[in-house]
Amino acid sequence: MTVAREEDLYAPVKAFLEGQGYAVKAEVRGCDLVARRGEEPPVIVELKKAFNLALVLQGVDRLAMSDQVYLAFAAPARAASWRRDRKGMLKLCRRLGLGLLVVHPEKAVVEPLLDPLPYQPRPNRKRQALLLREFAQRVGDPNTGGQTRRPIVTAYRQNALRCAALLLRDGPTKAALIAAGSGVAKAAPLLQRDVYGWFLRVERGIYDLSPKGREALALYADMLPDLDSTEVPQHKRRGPR
Repeated sequence: MTVAREEDLYAPVKAFLEGQGYAVKAEVRGCDLVARRGEEPPVIVELKKAFNLALVLQGVDRLAMSDQVYLAFAAPARAASWRRDRKGMLKLCRRLGLGLLVVHPEKAVVEPLLDPLPYQPRPNRKRQALLLREFAQRVGDPNTGGQTRRPIVTAYRQNALRCAALLLRDGPTKAALIAAGSGVAKAAPLLQRDVYGWFLRVERGIYDLSPKGREALALYADMLPDLDSTEVPQHKRRGPR
């Protein structure tokens, strides 16, 4: 069922709150719905046909009047898009301290997904360590924010480019010599895994450059001089690519 108007959401949400002992009124001081239960703080609900930025901004504004603010919107018709977007919606609302209600108008059912609670972020030390390590190991600033012309250049990709450049110069080479000549201490596992399809295993322990590797060297030719002249920061663990 397609919701034609925001008003179609009001009756199910009102009934949902009244079932929990709240007194409910609409359009109070600009709020779509306000509910009271005894001396508890007011509950404010903002209604929209779909979850969007306008709904989030309204909810943030209503936090000045109450800590108990919910965003209510109609359940998306496409289940696939809902499954894809739901996690991000919950994460955003949790960070903002907003509650979330999904209304199923065809059944007059309200599905509570999240209660409004103060956001208390838990630092992820592992992710921070990965971020700092990648920053430290990446040579220069080879990317542009929002770029789409070529894949993002990571420290891992830079090491692969070092190995590819050596093979272009020397031809088929033993992995140990590639490691010594390129400065990439862990060249052997990098060549074996061949994440980008740049390398060919000629025989045991000997590698050559694939056609894709030659294309990559042409694509990233502008940064090769910097890689050639810079000492390679060593990986302690396998990092992001």
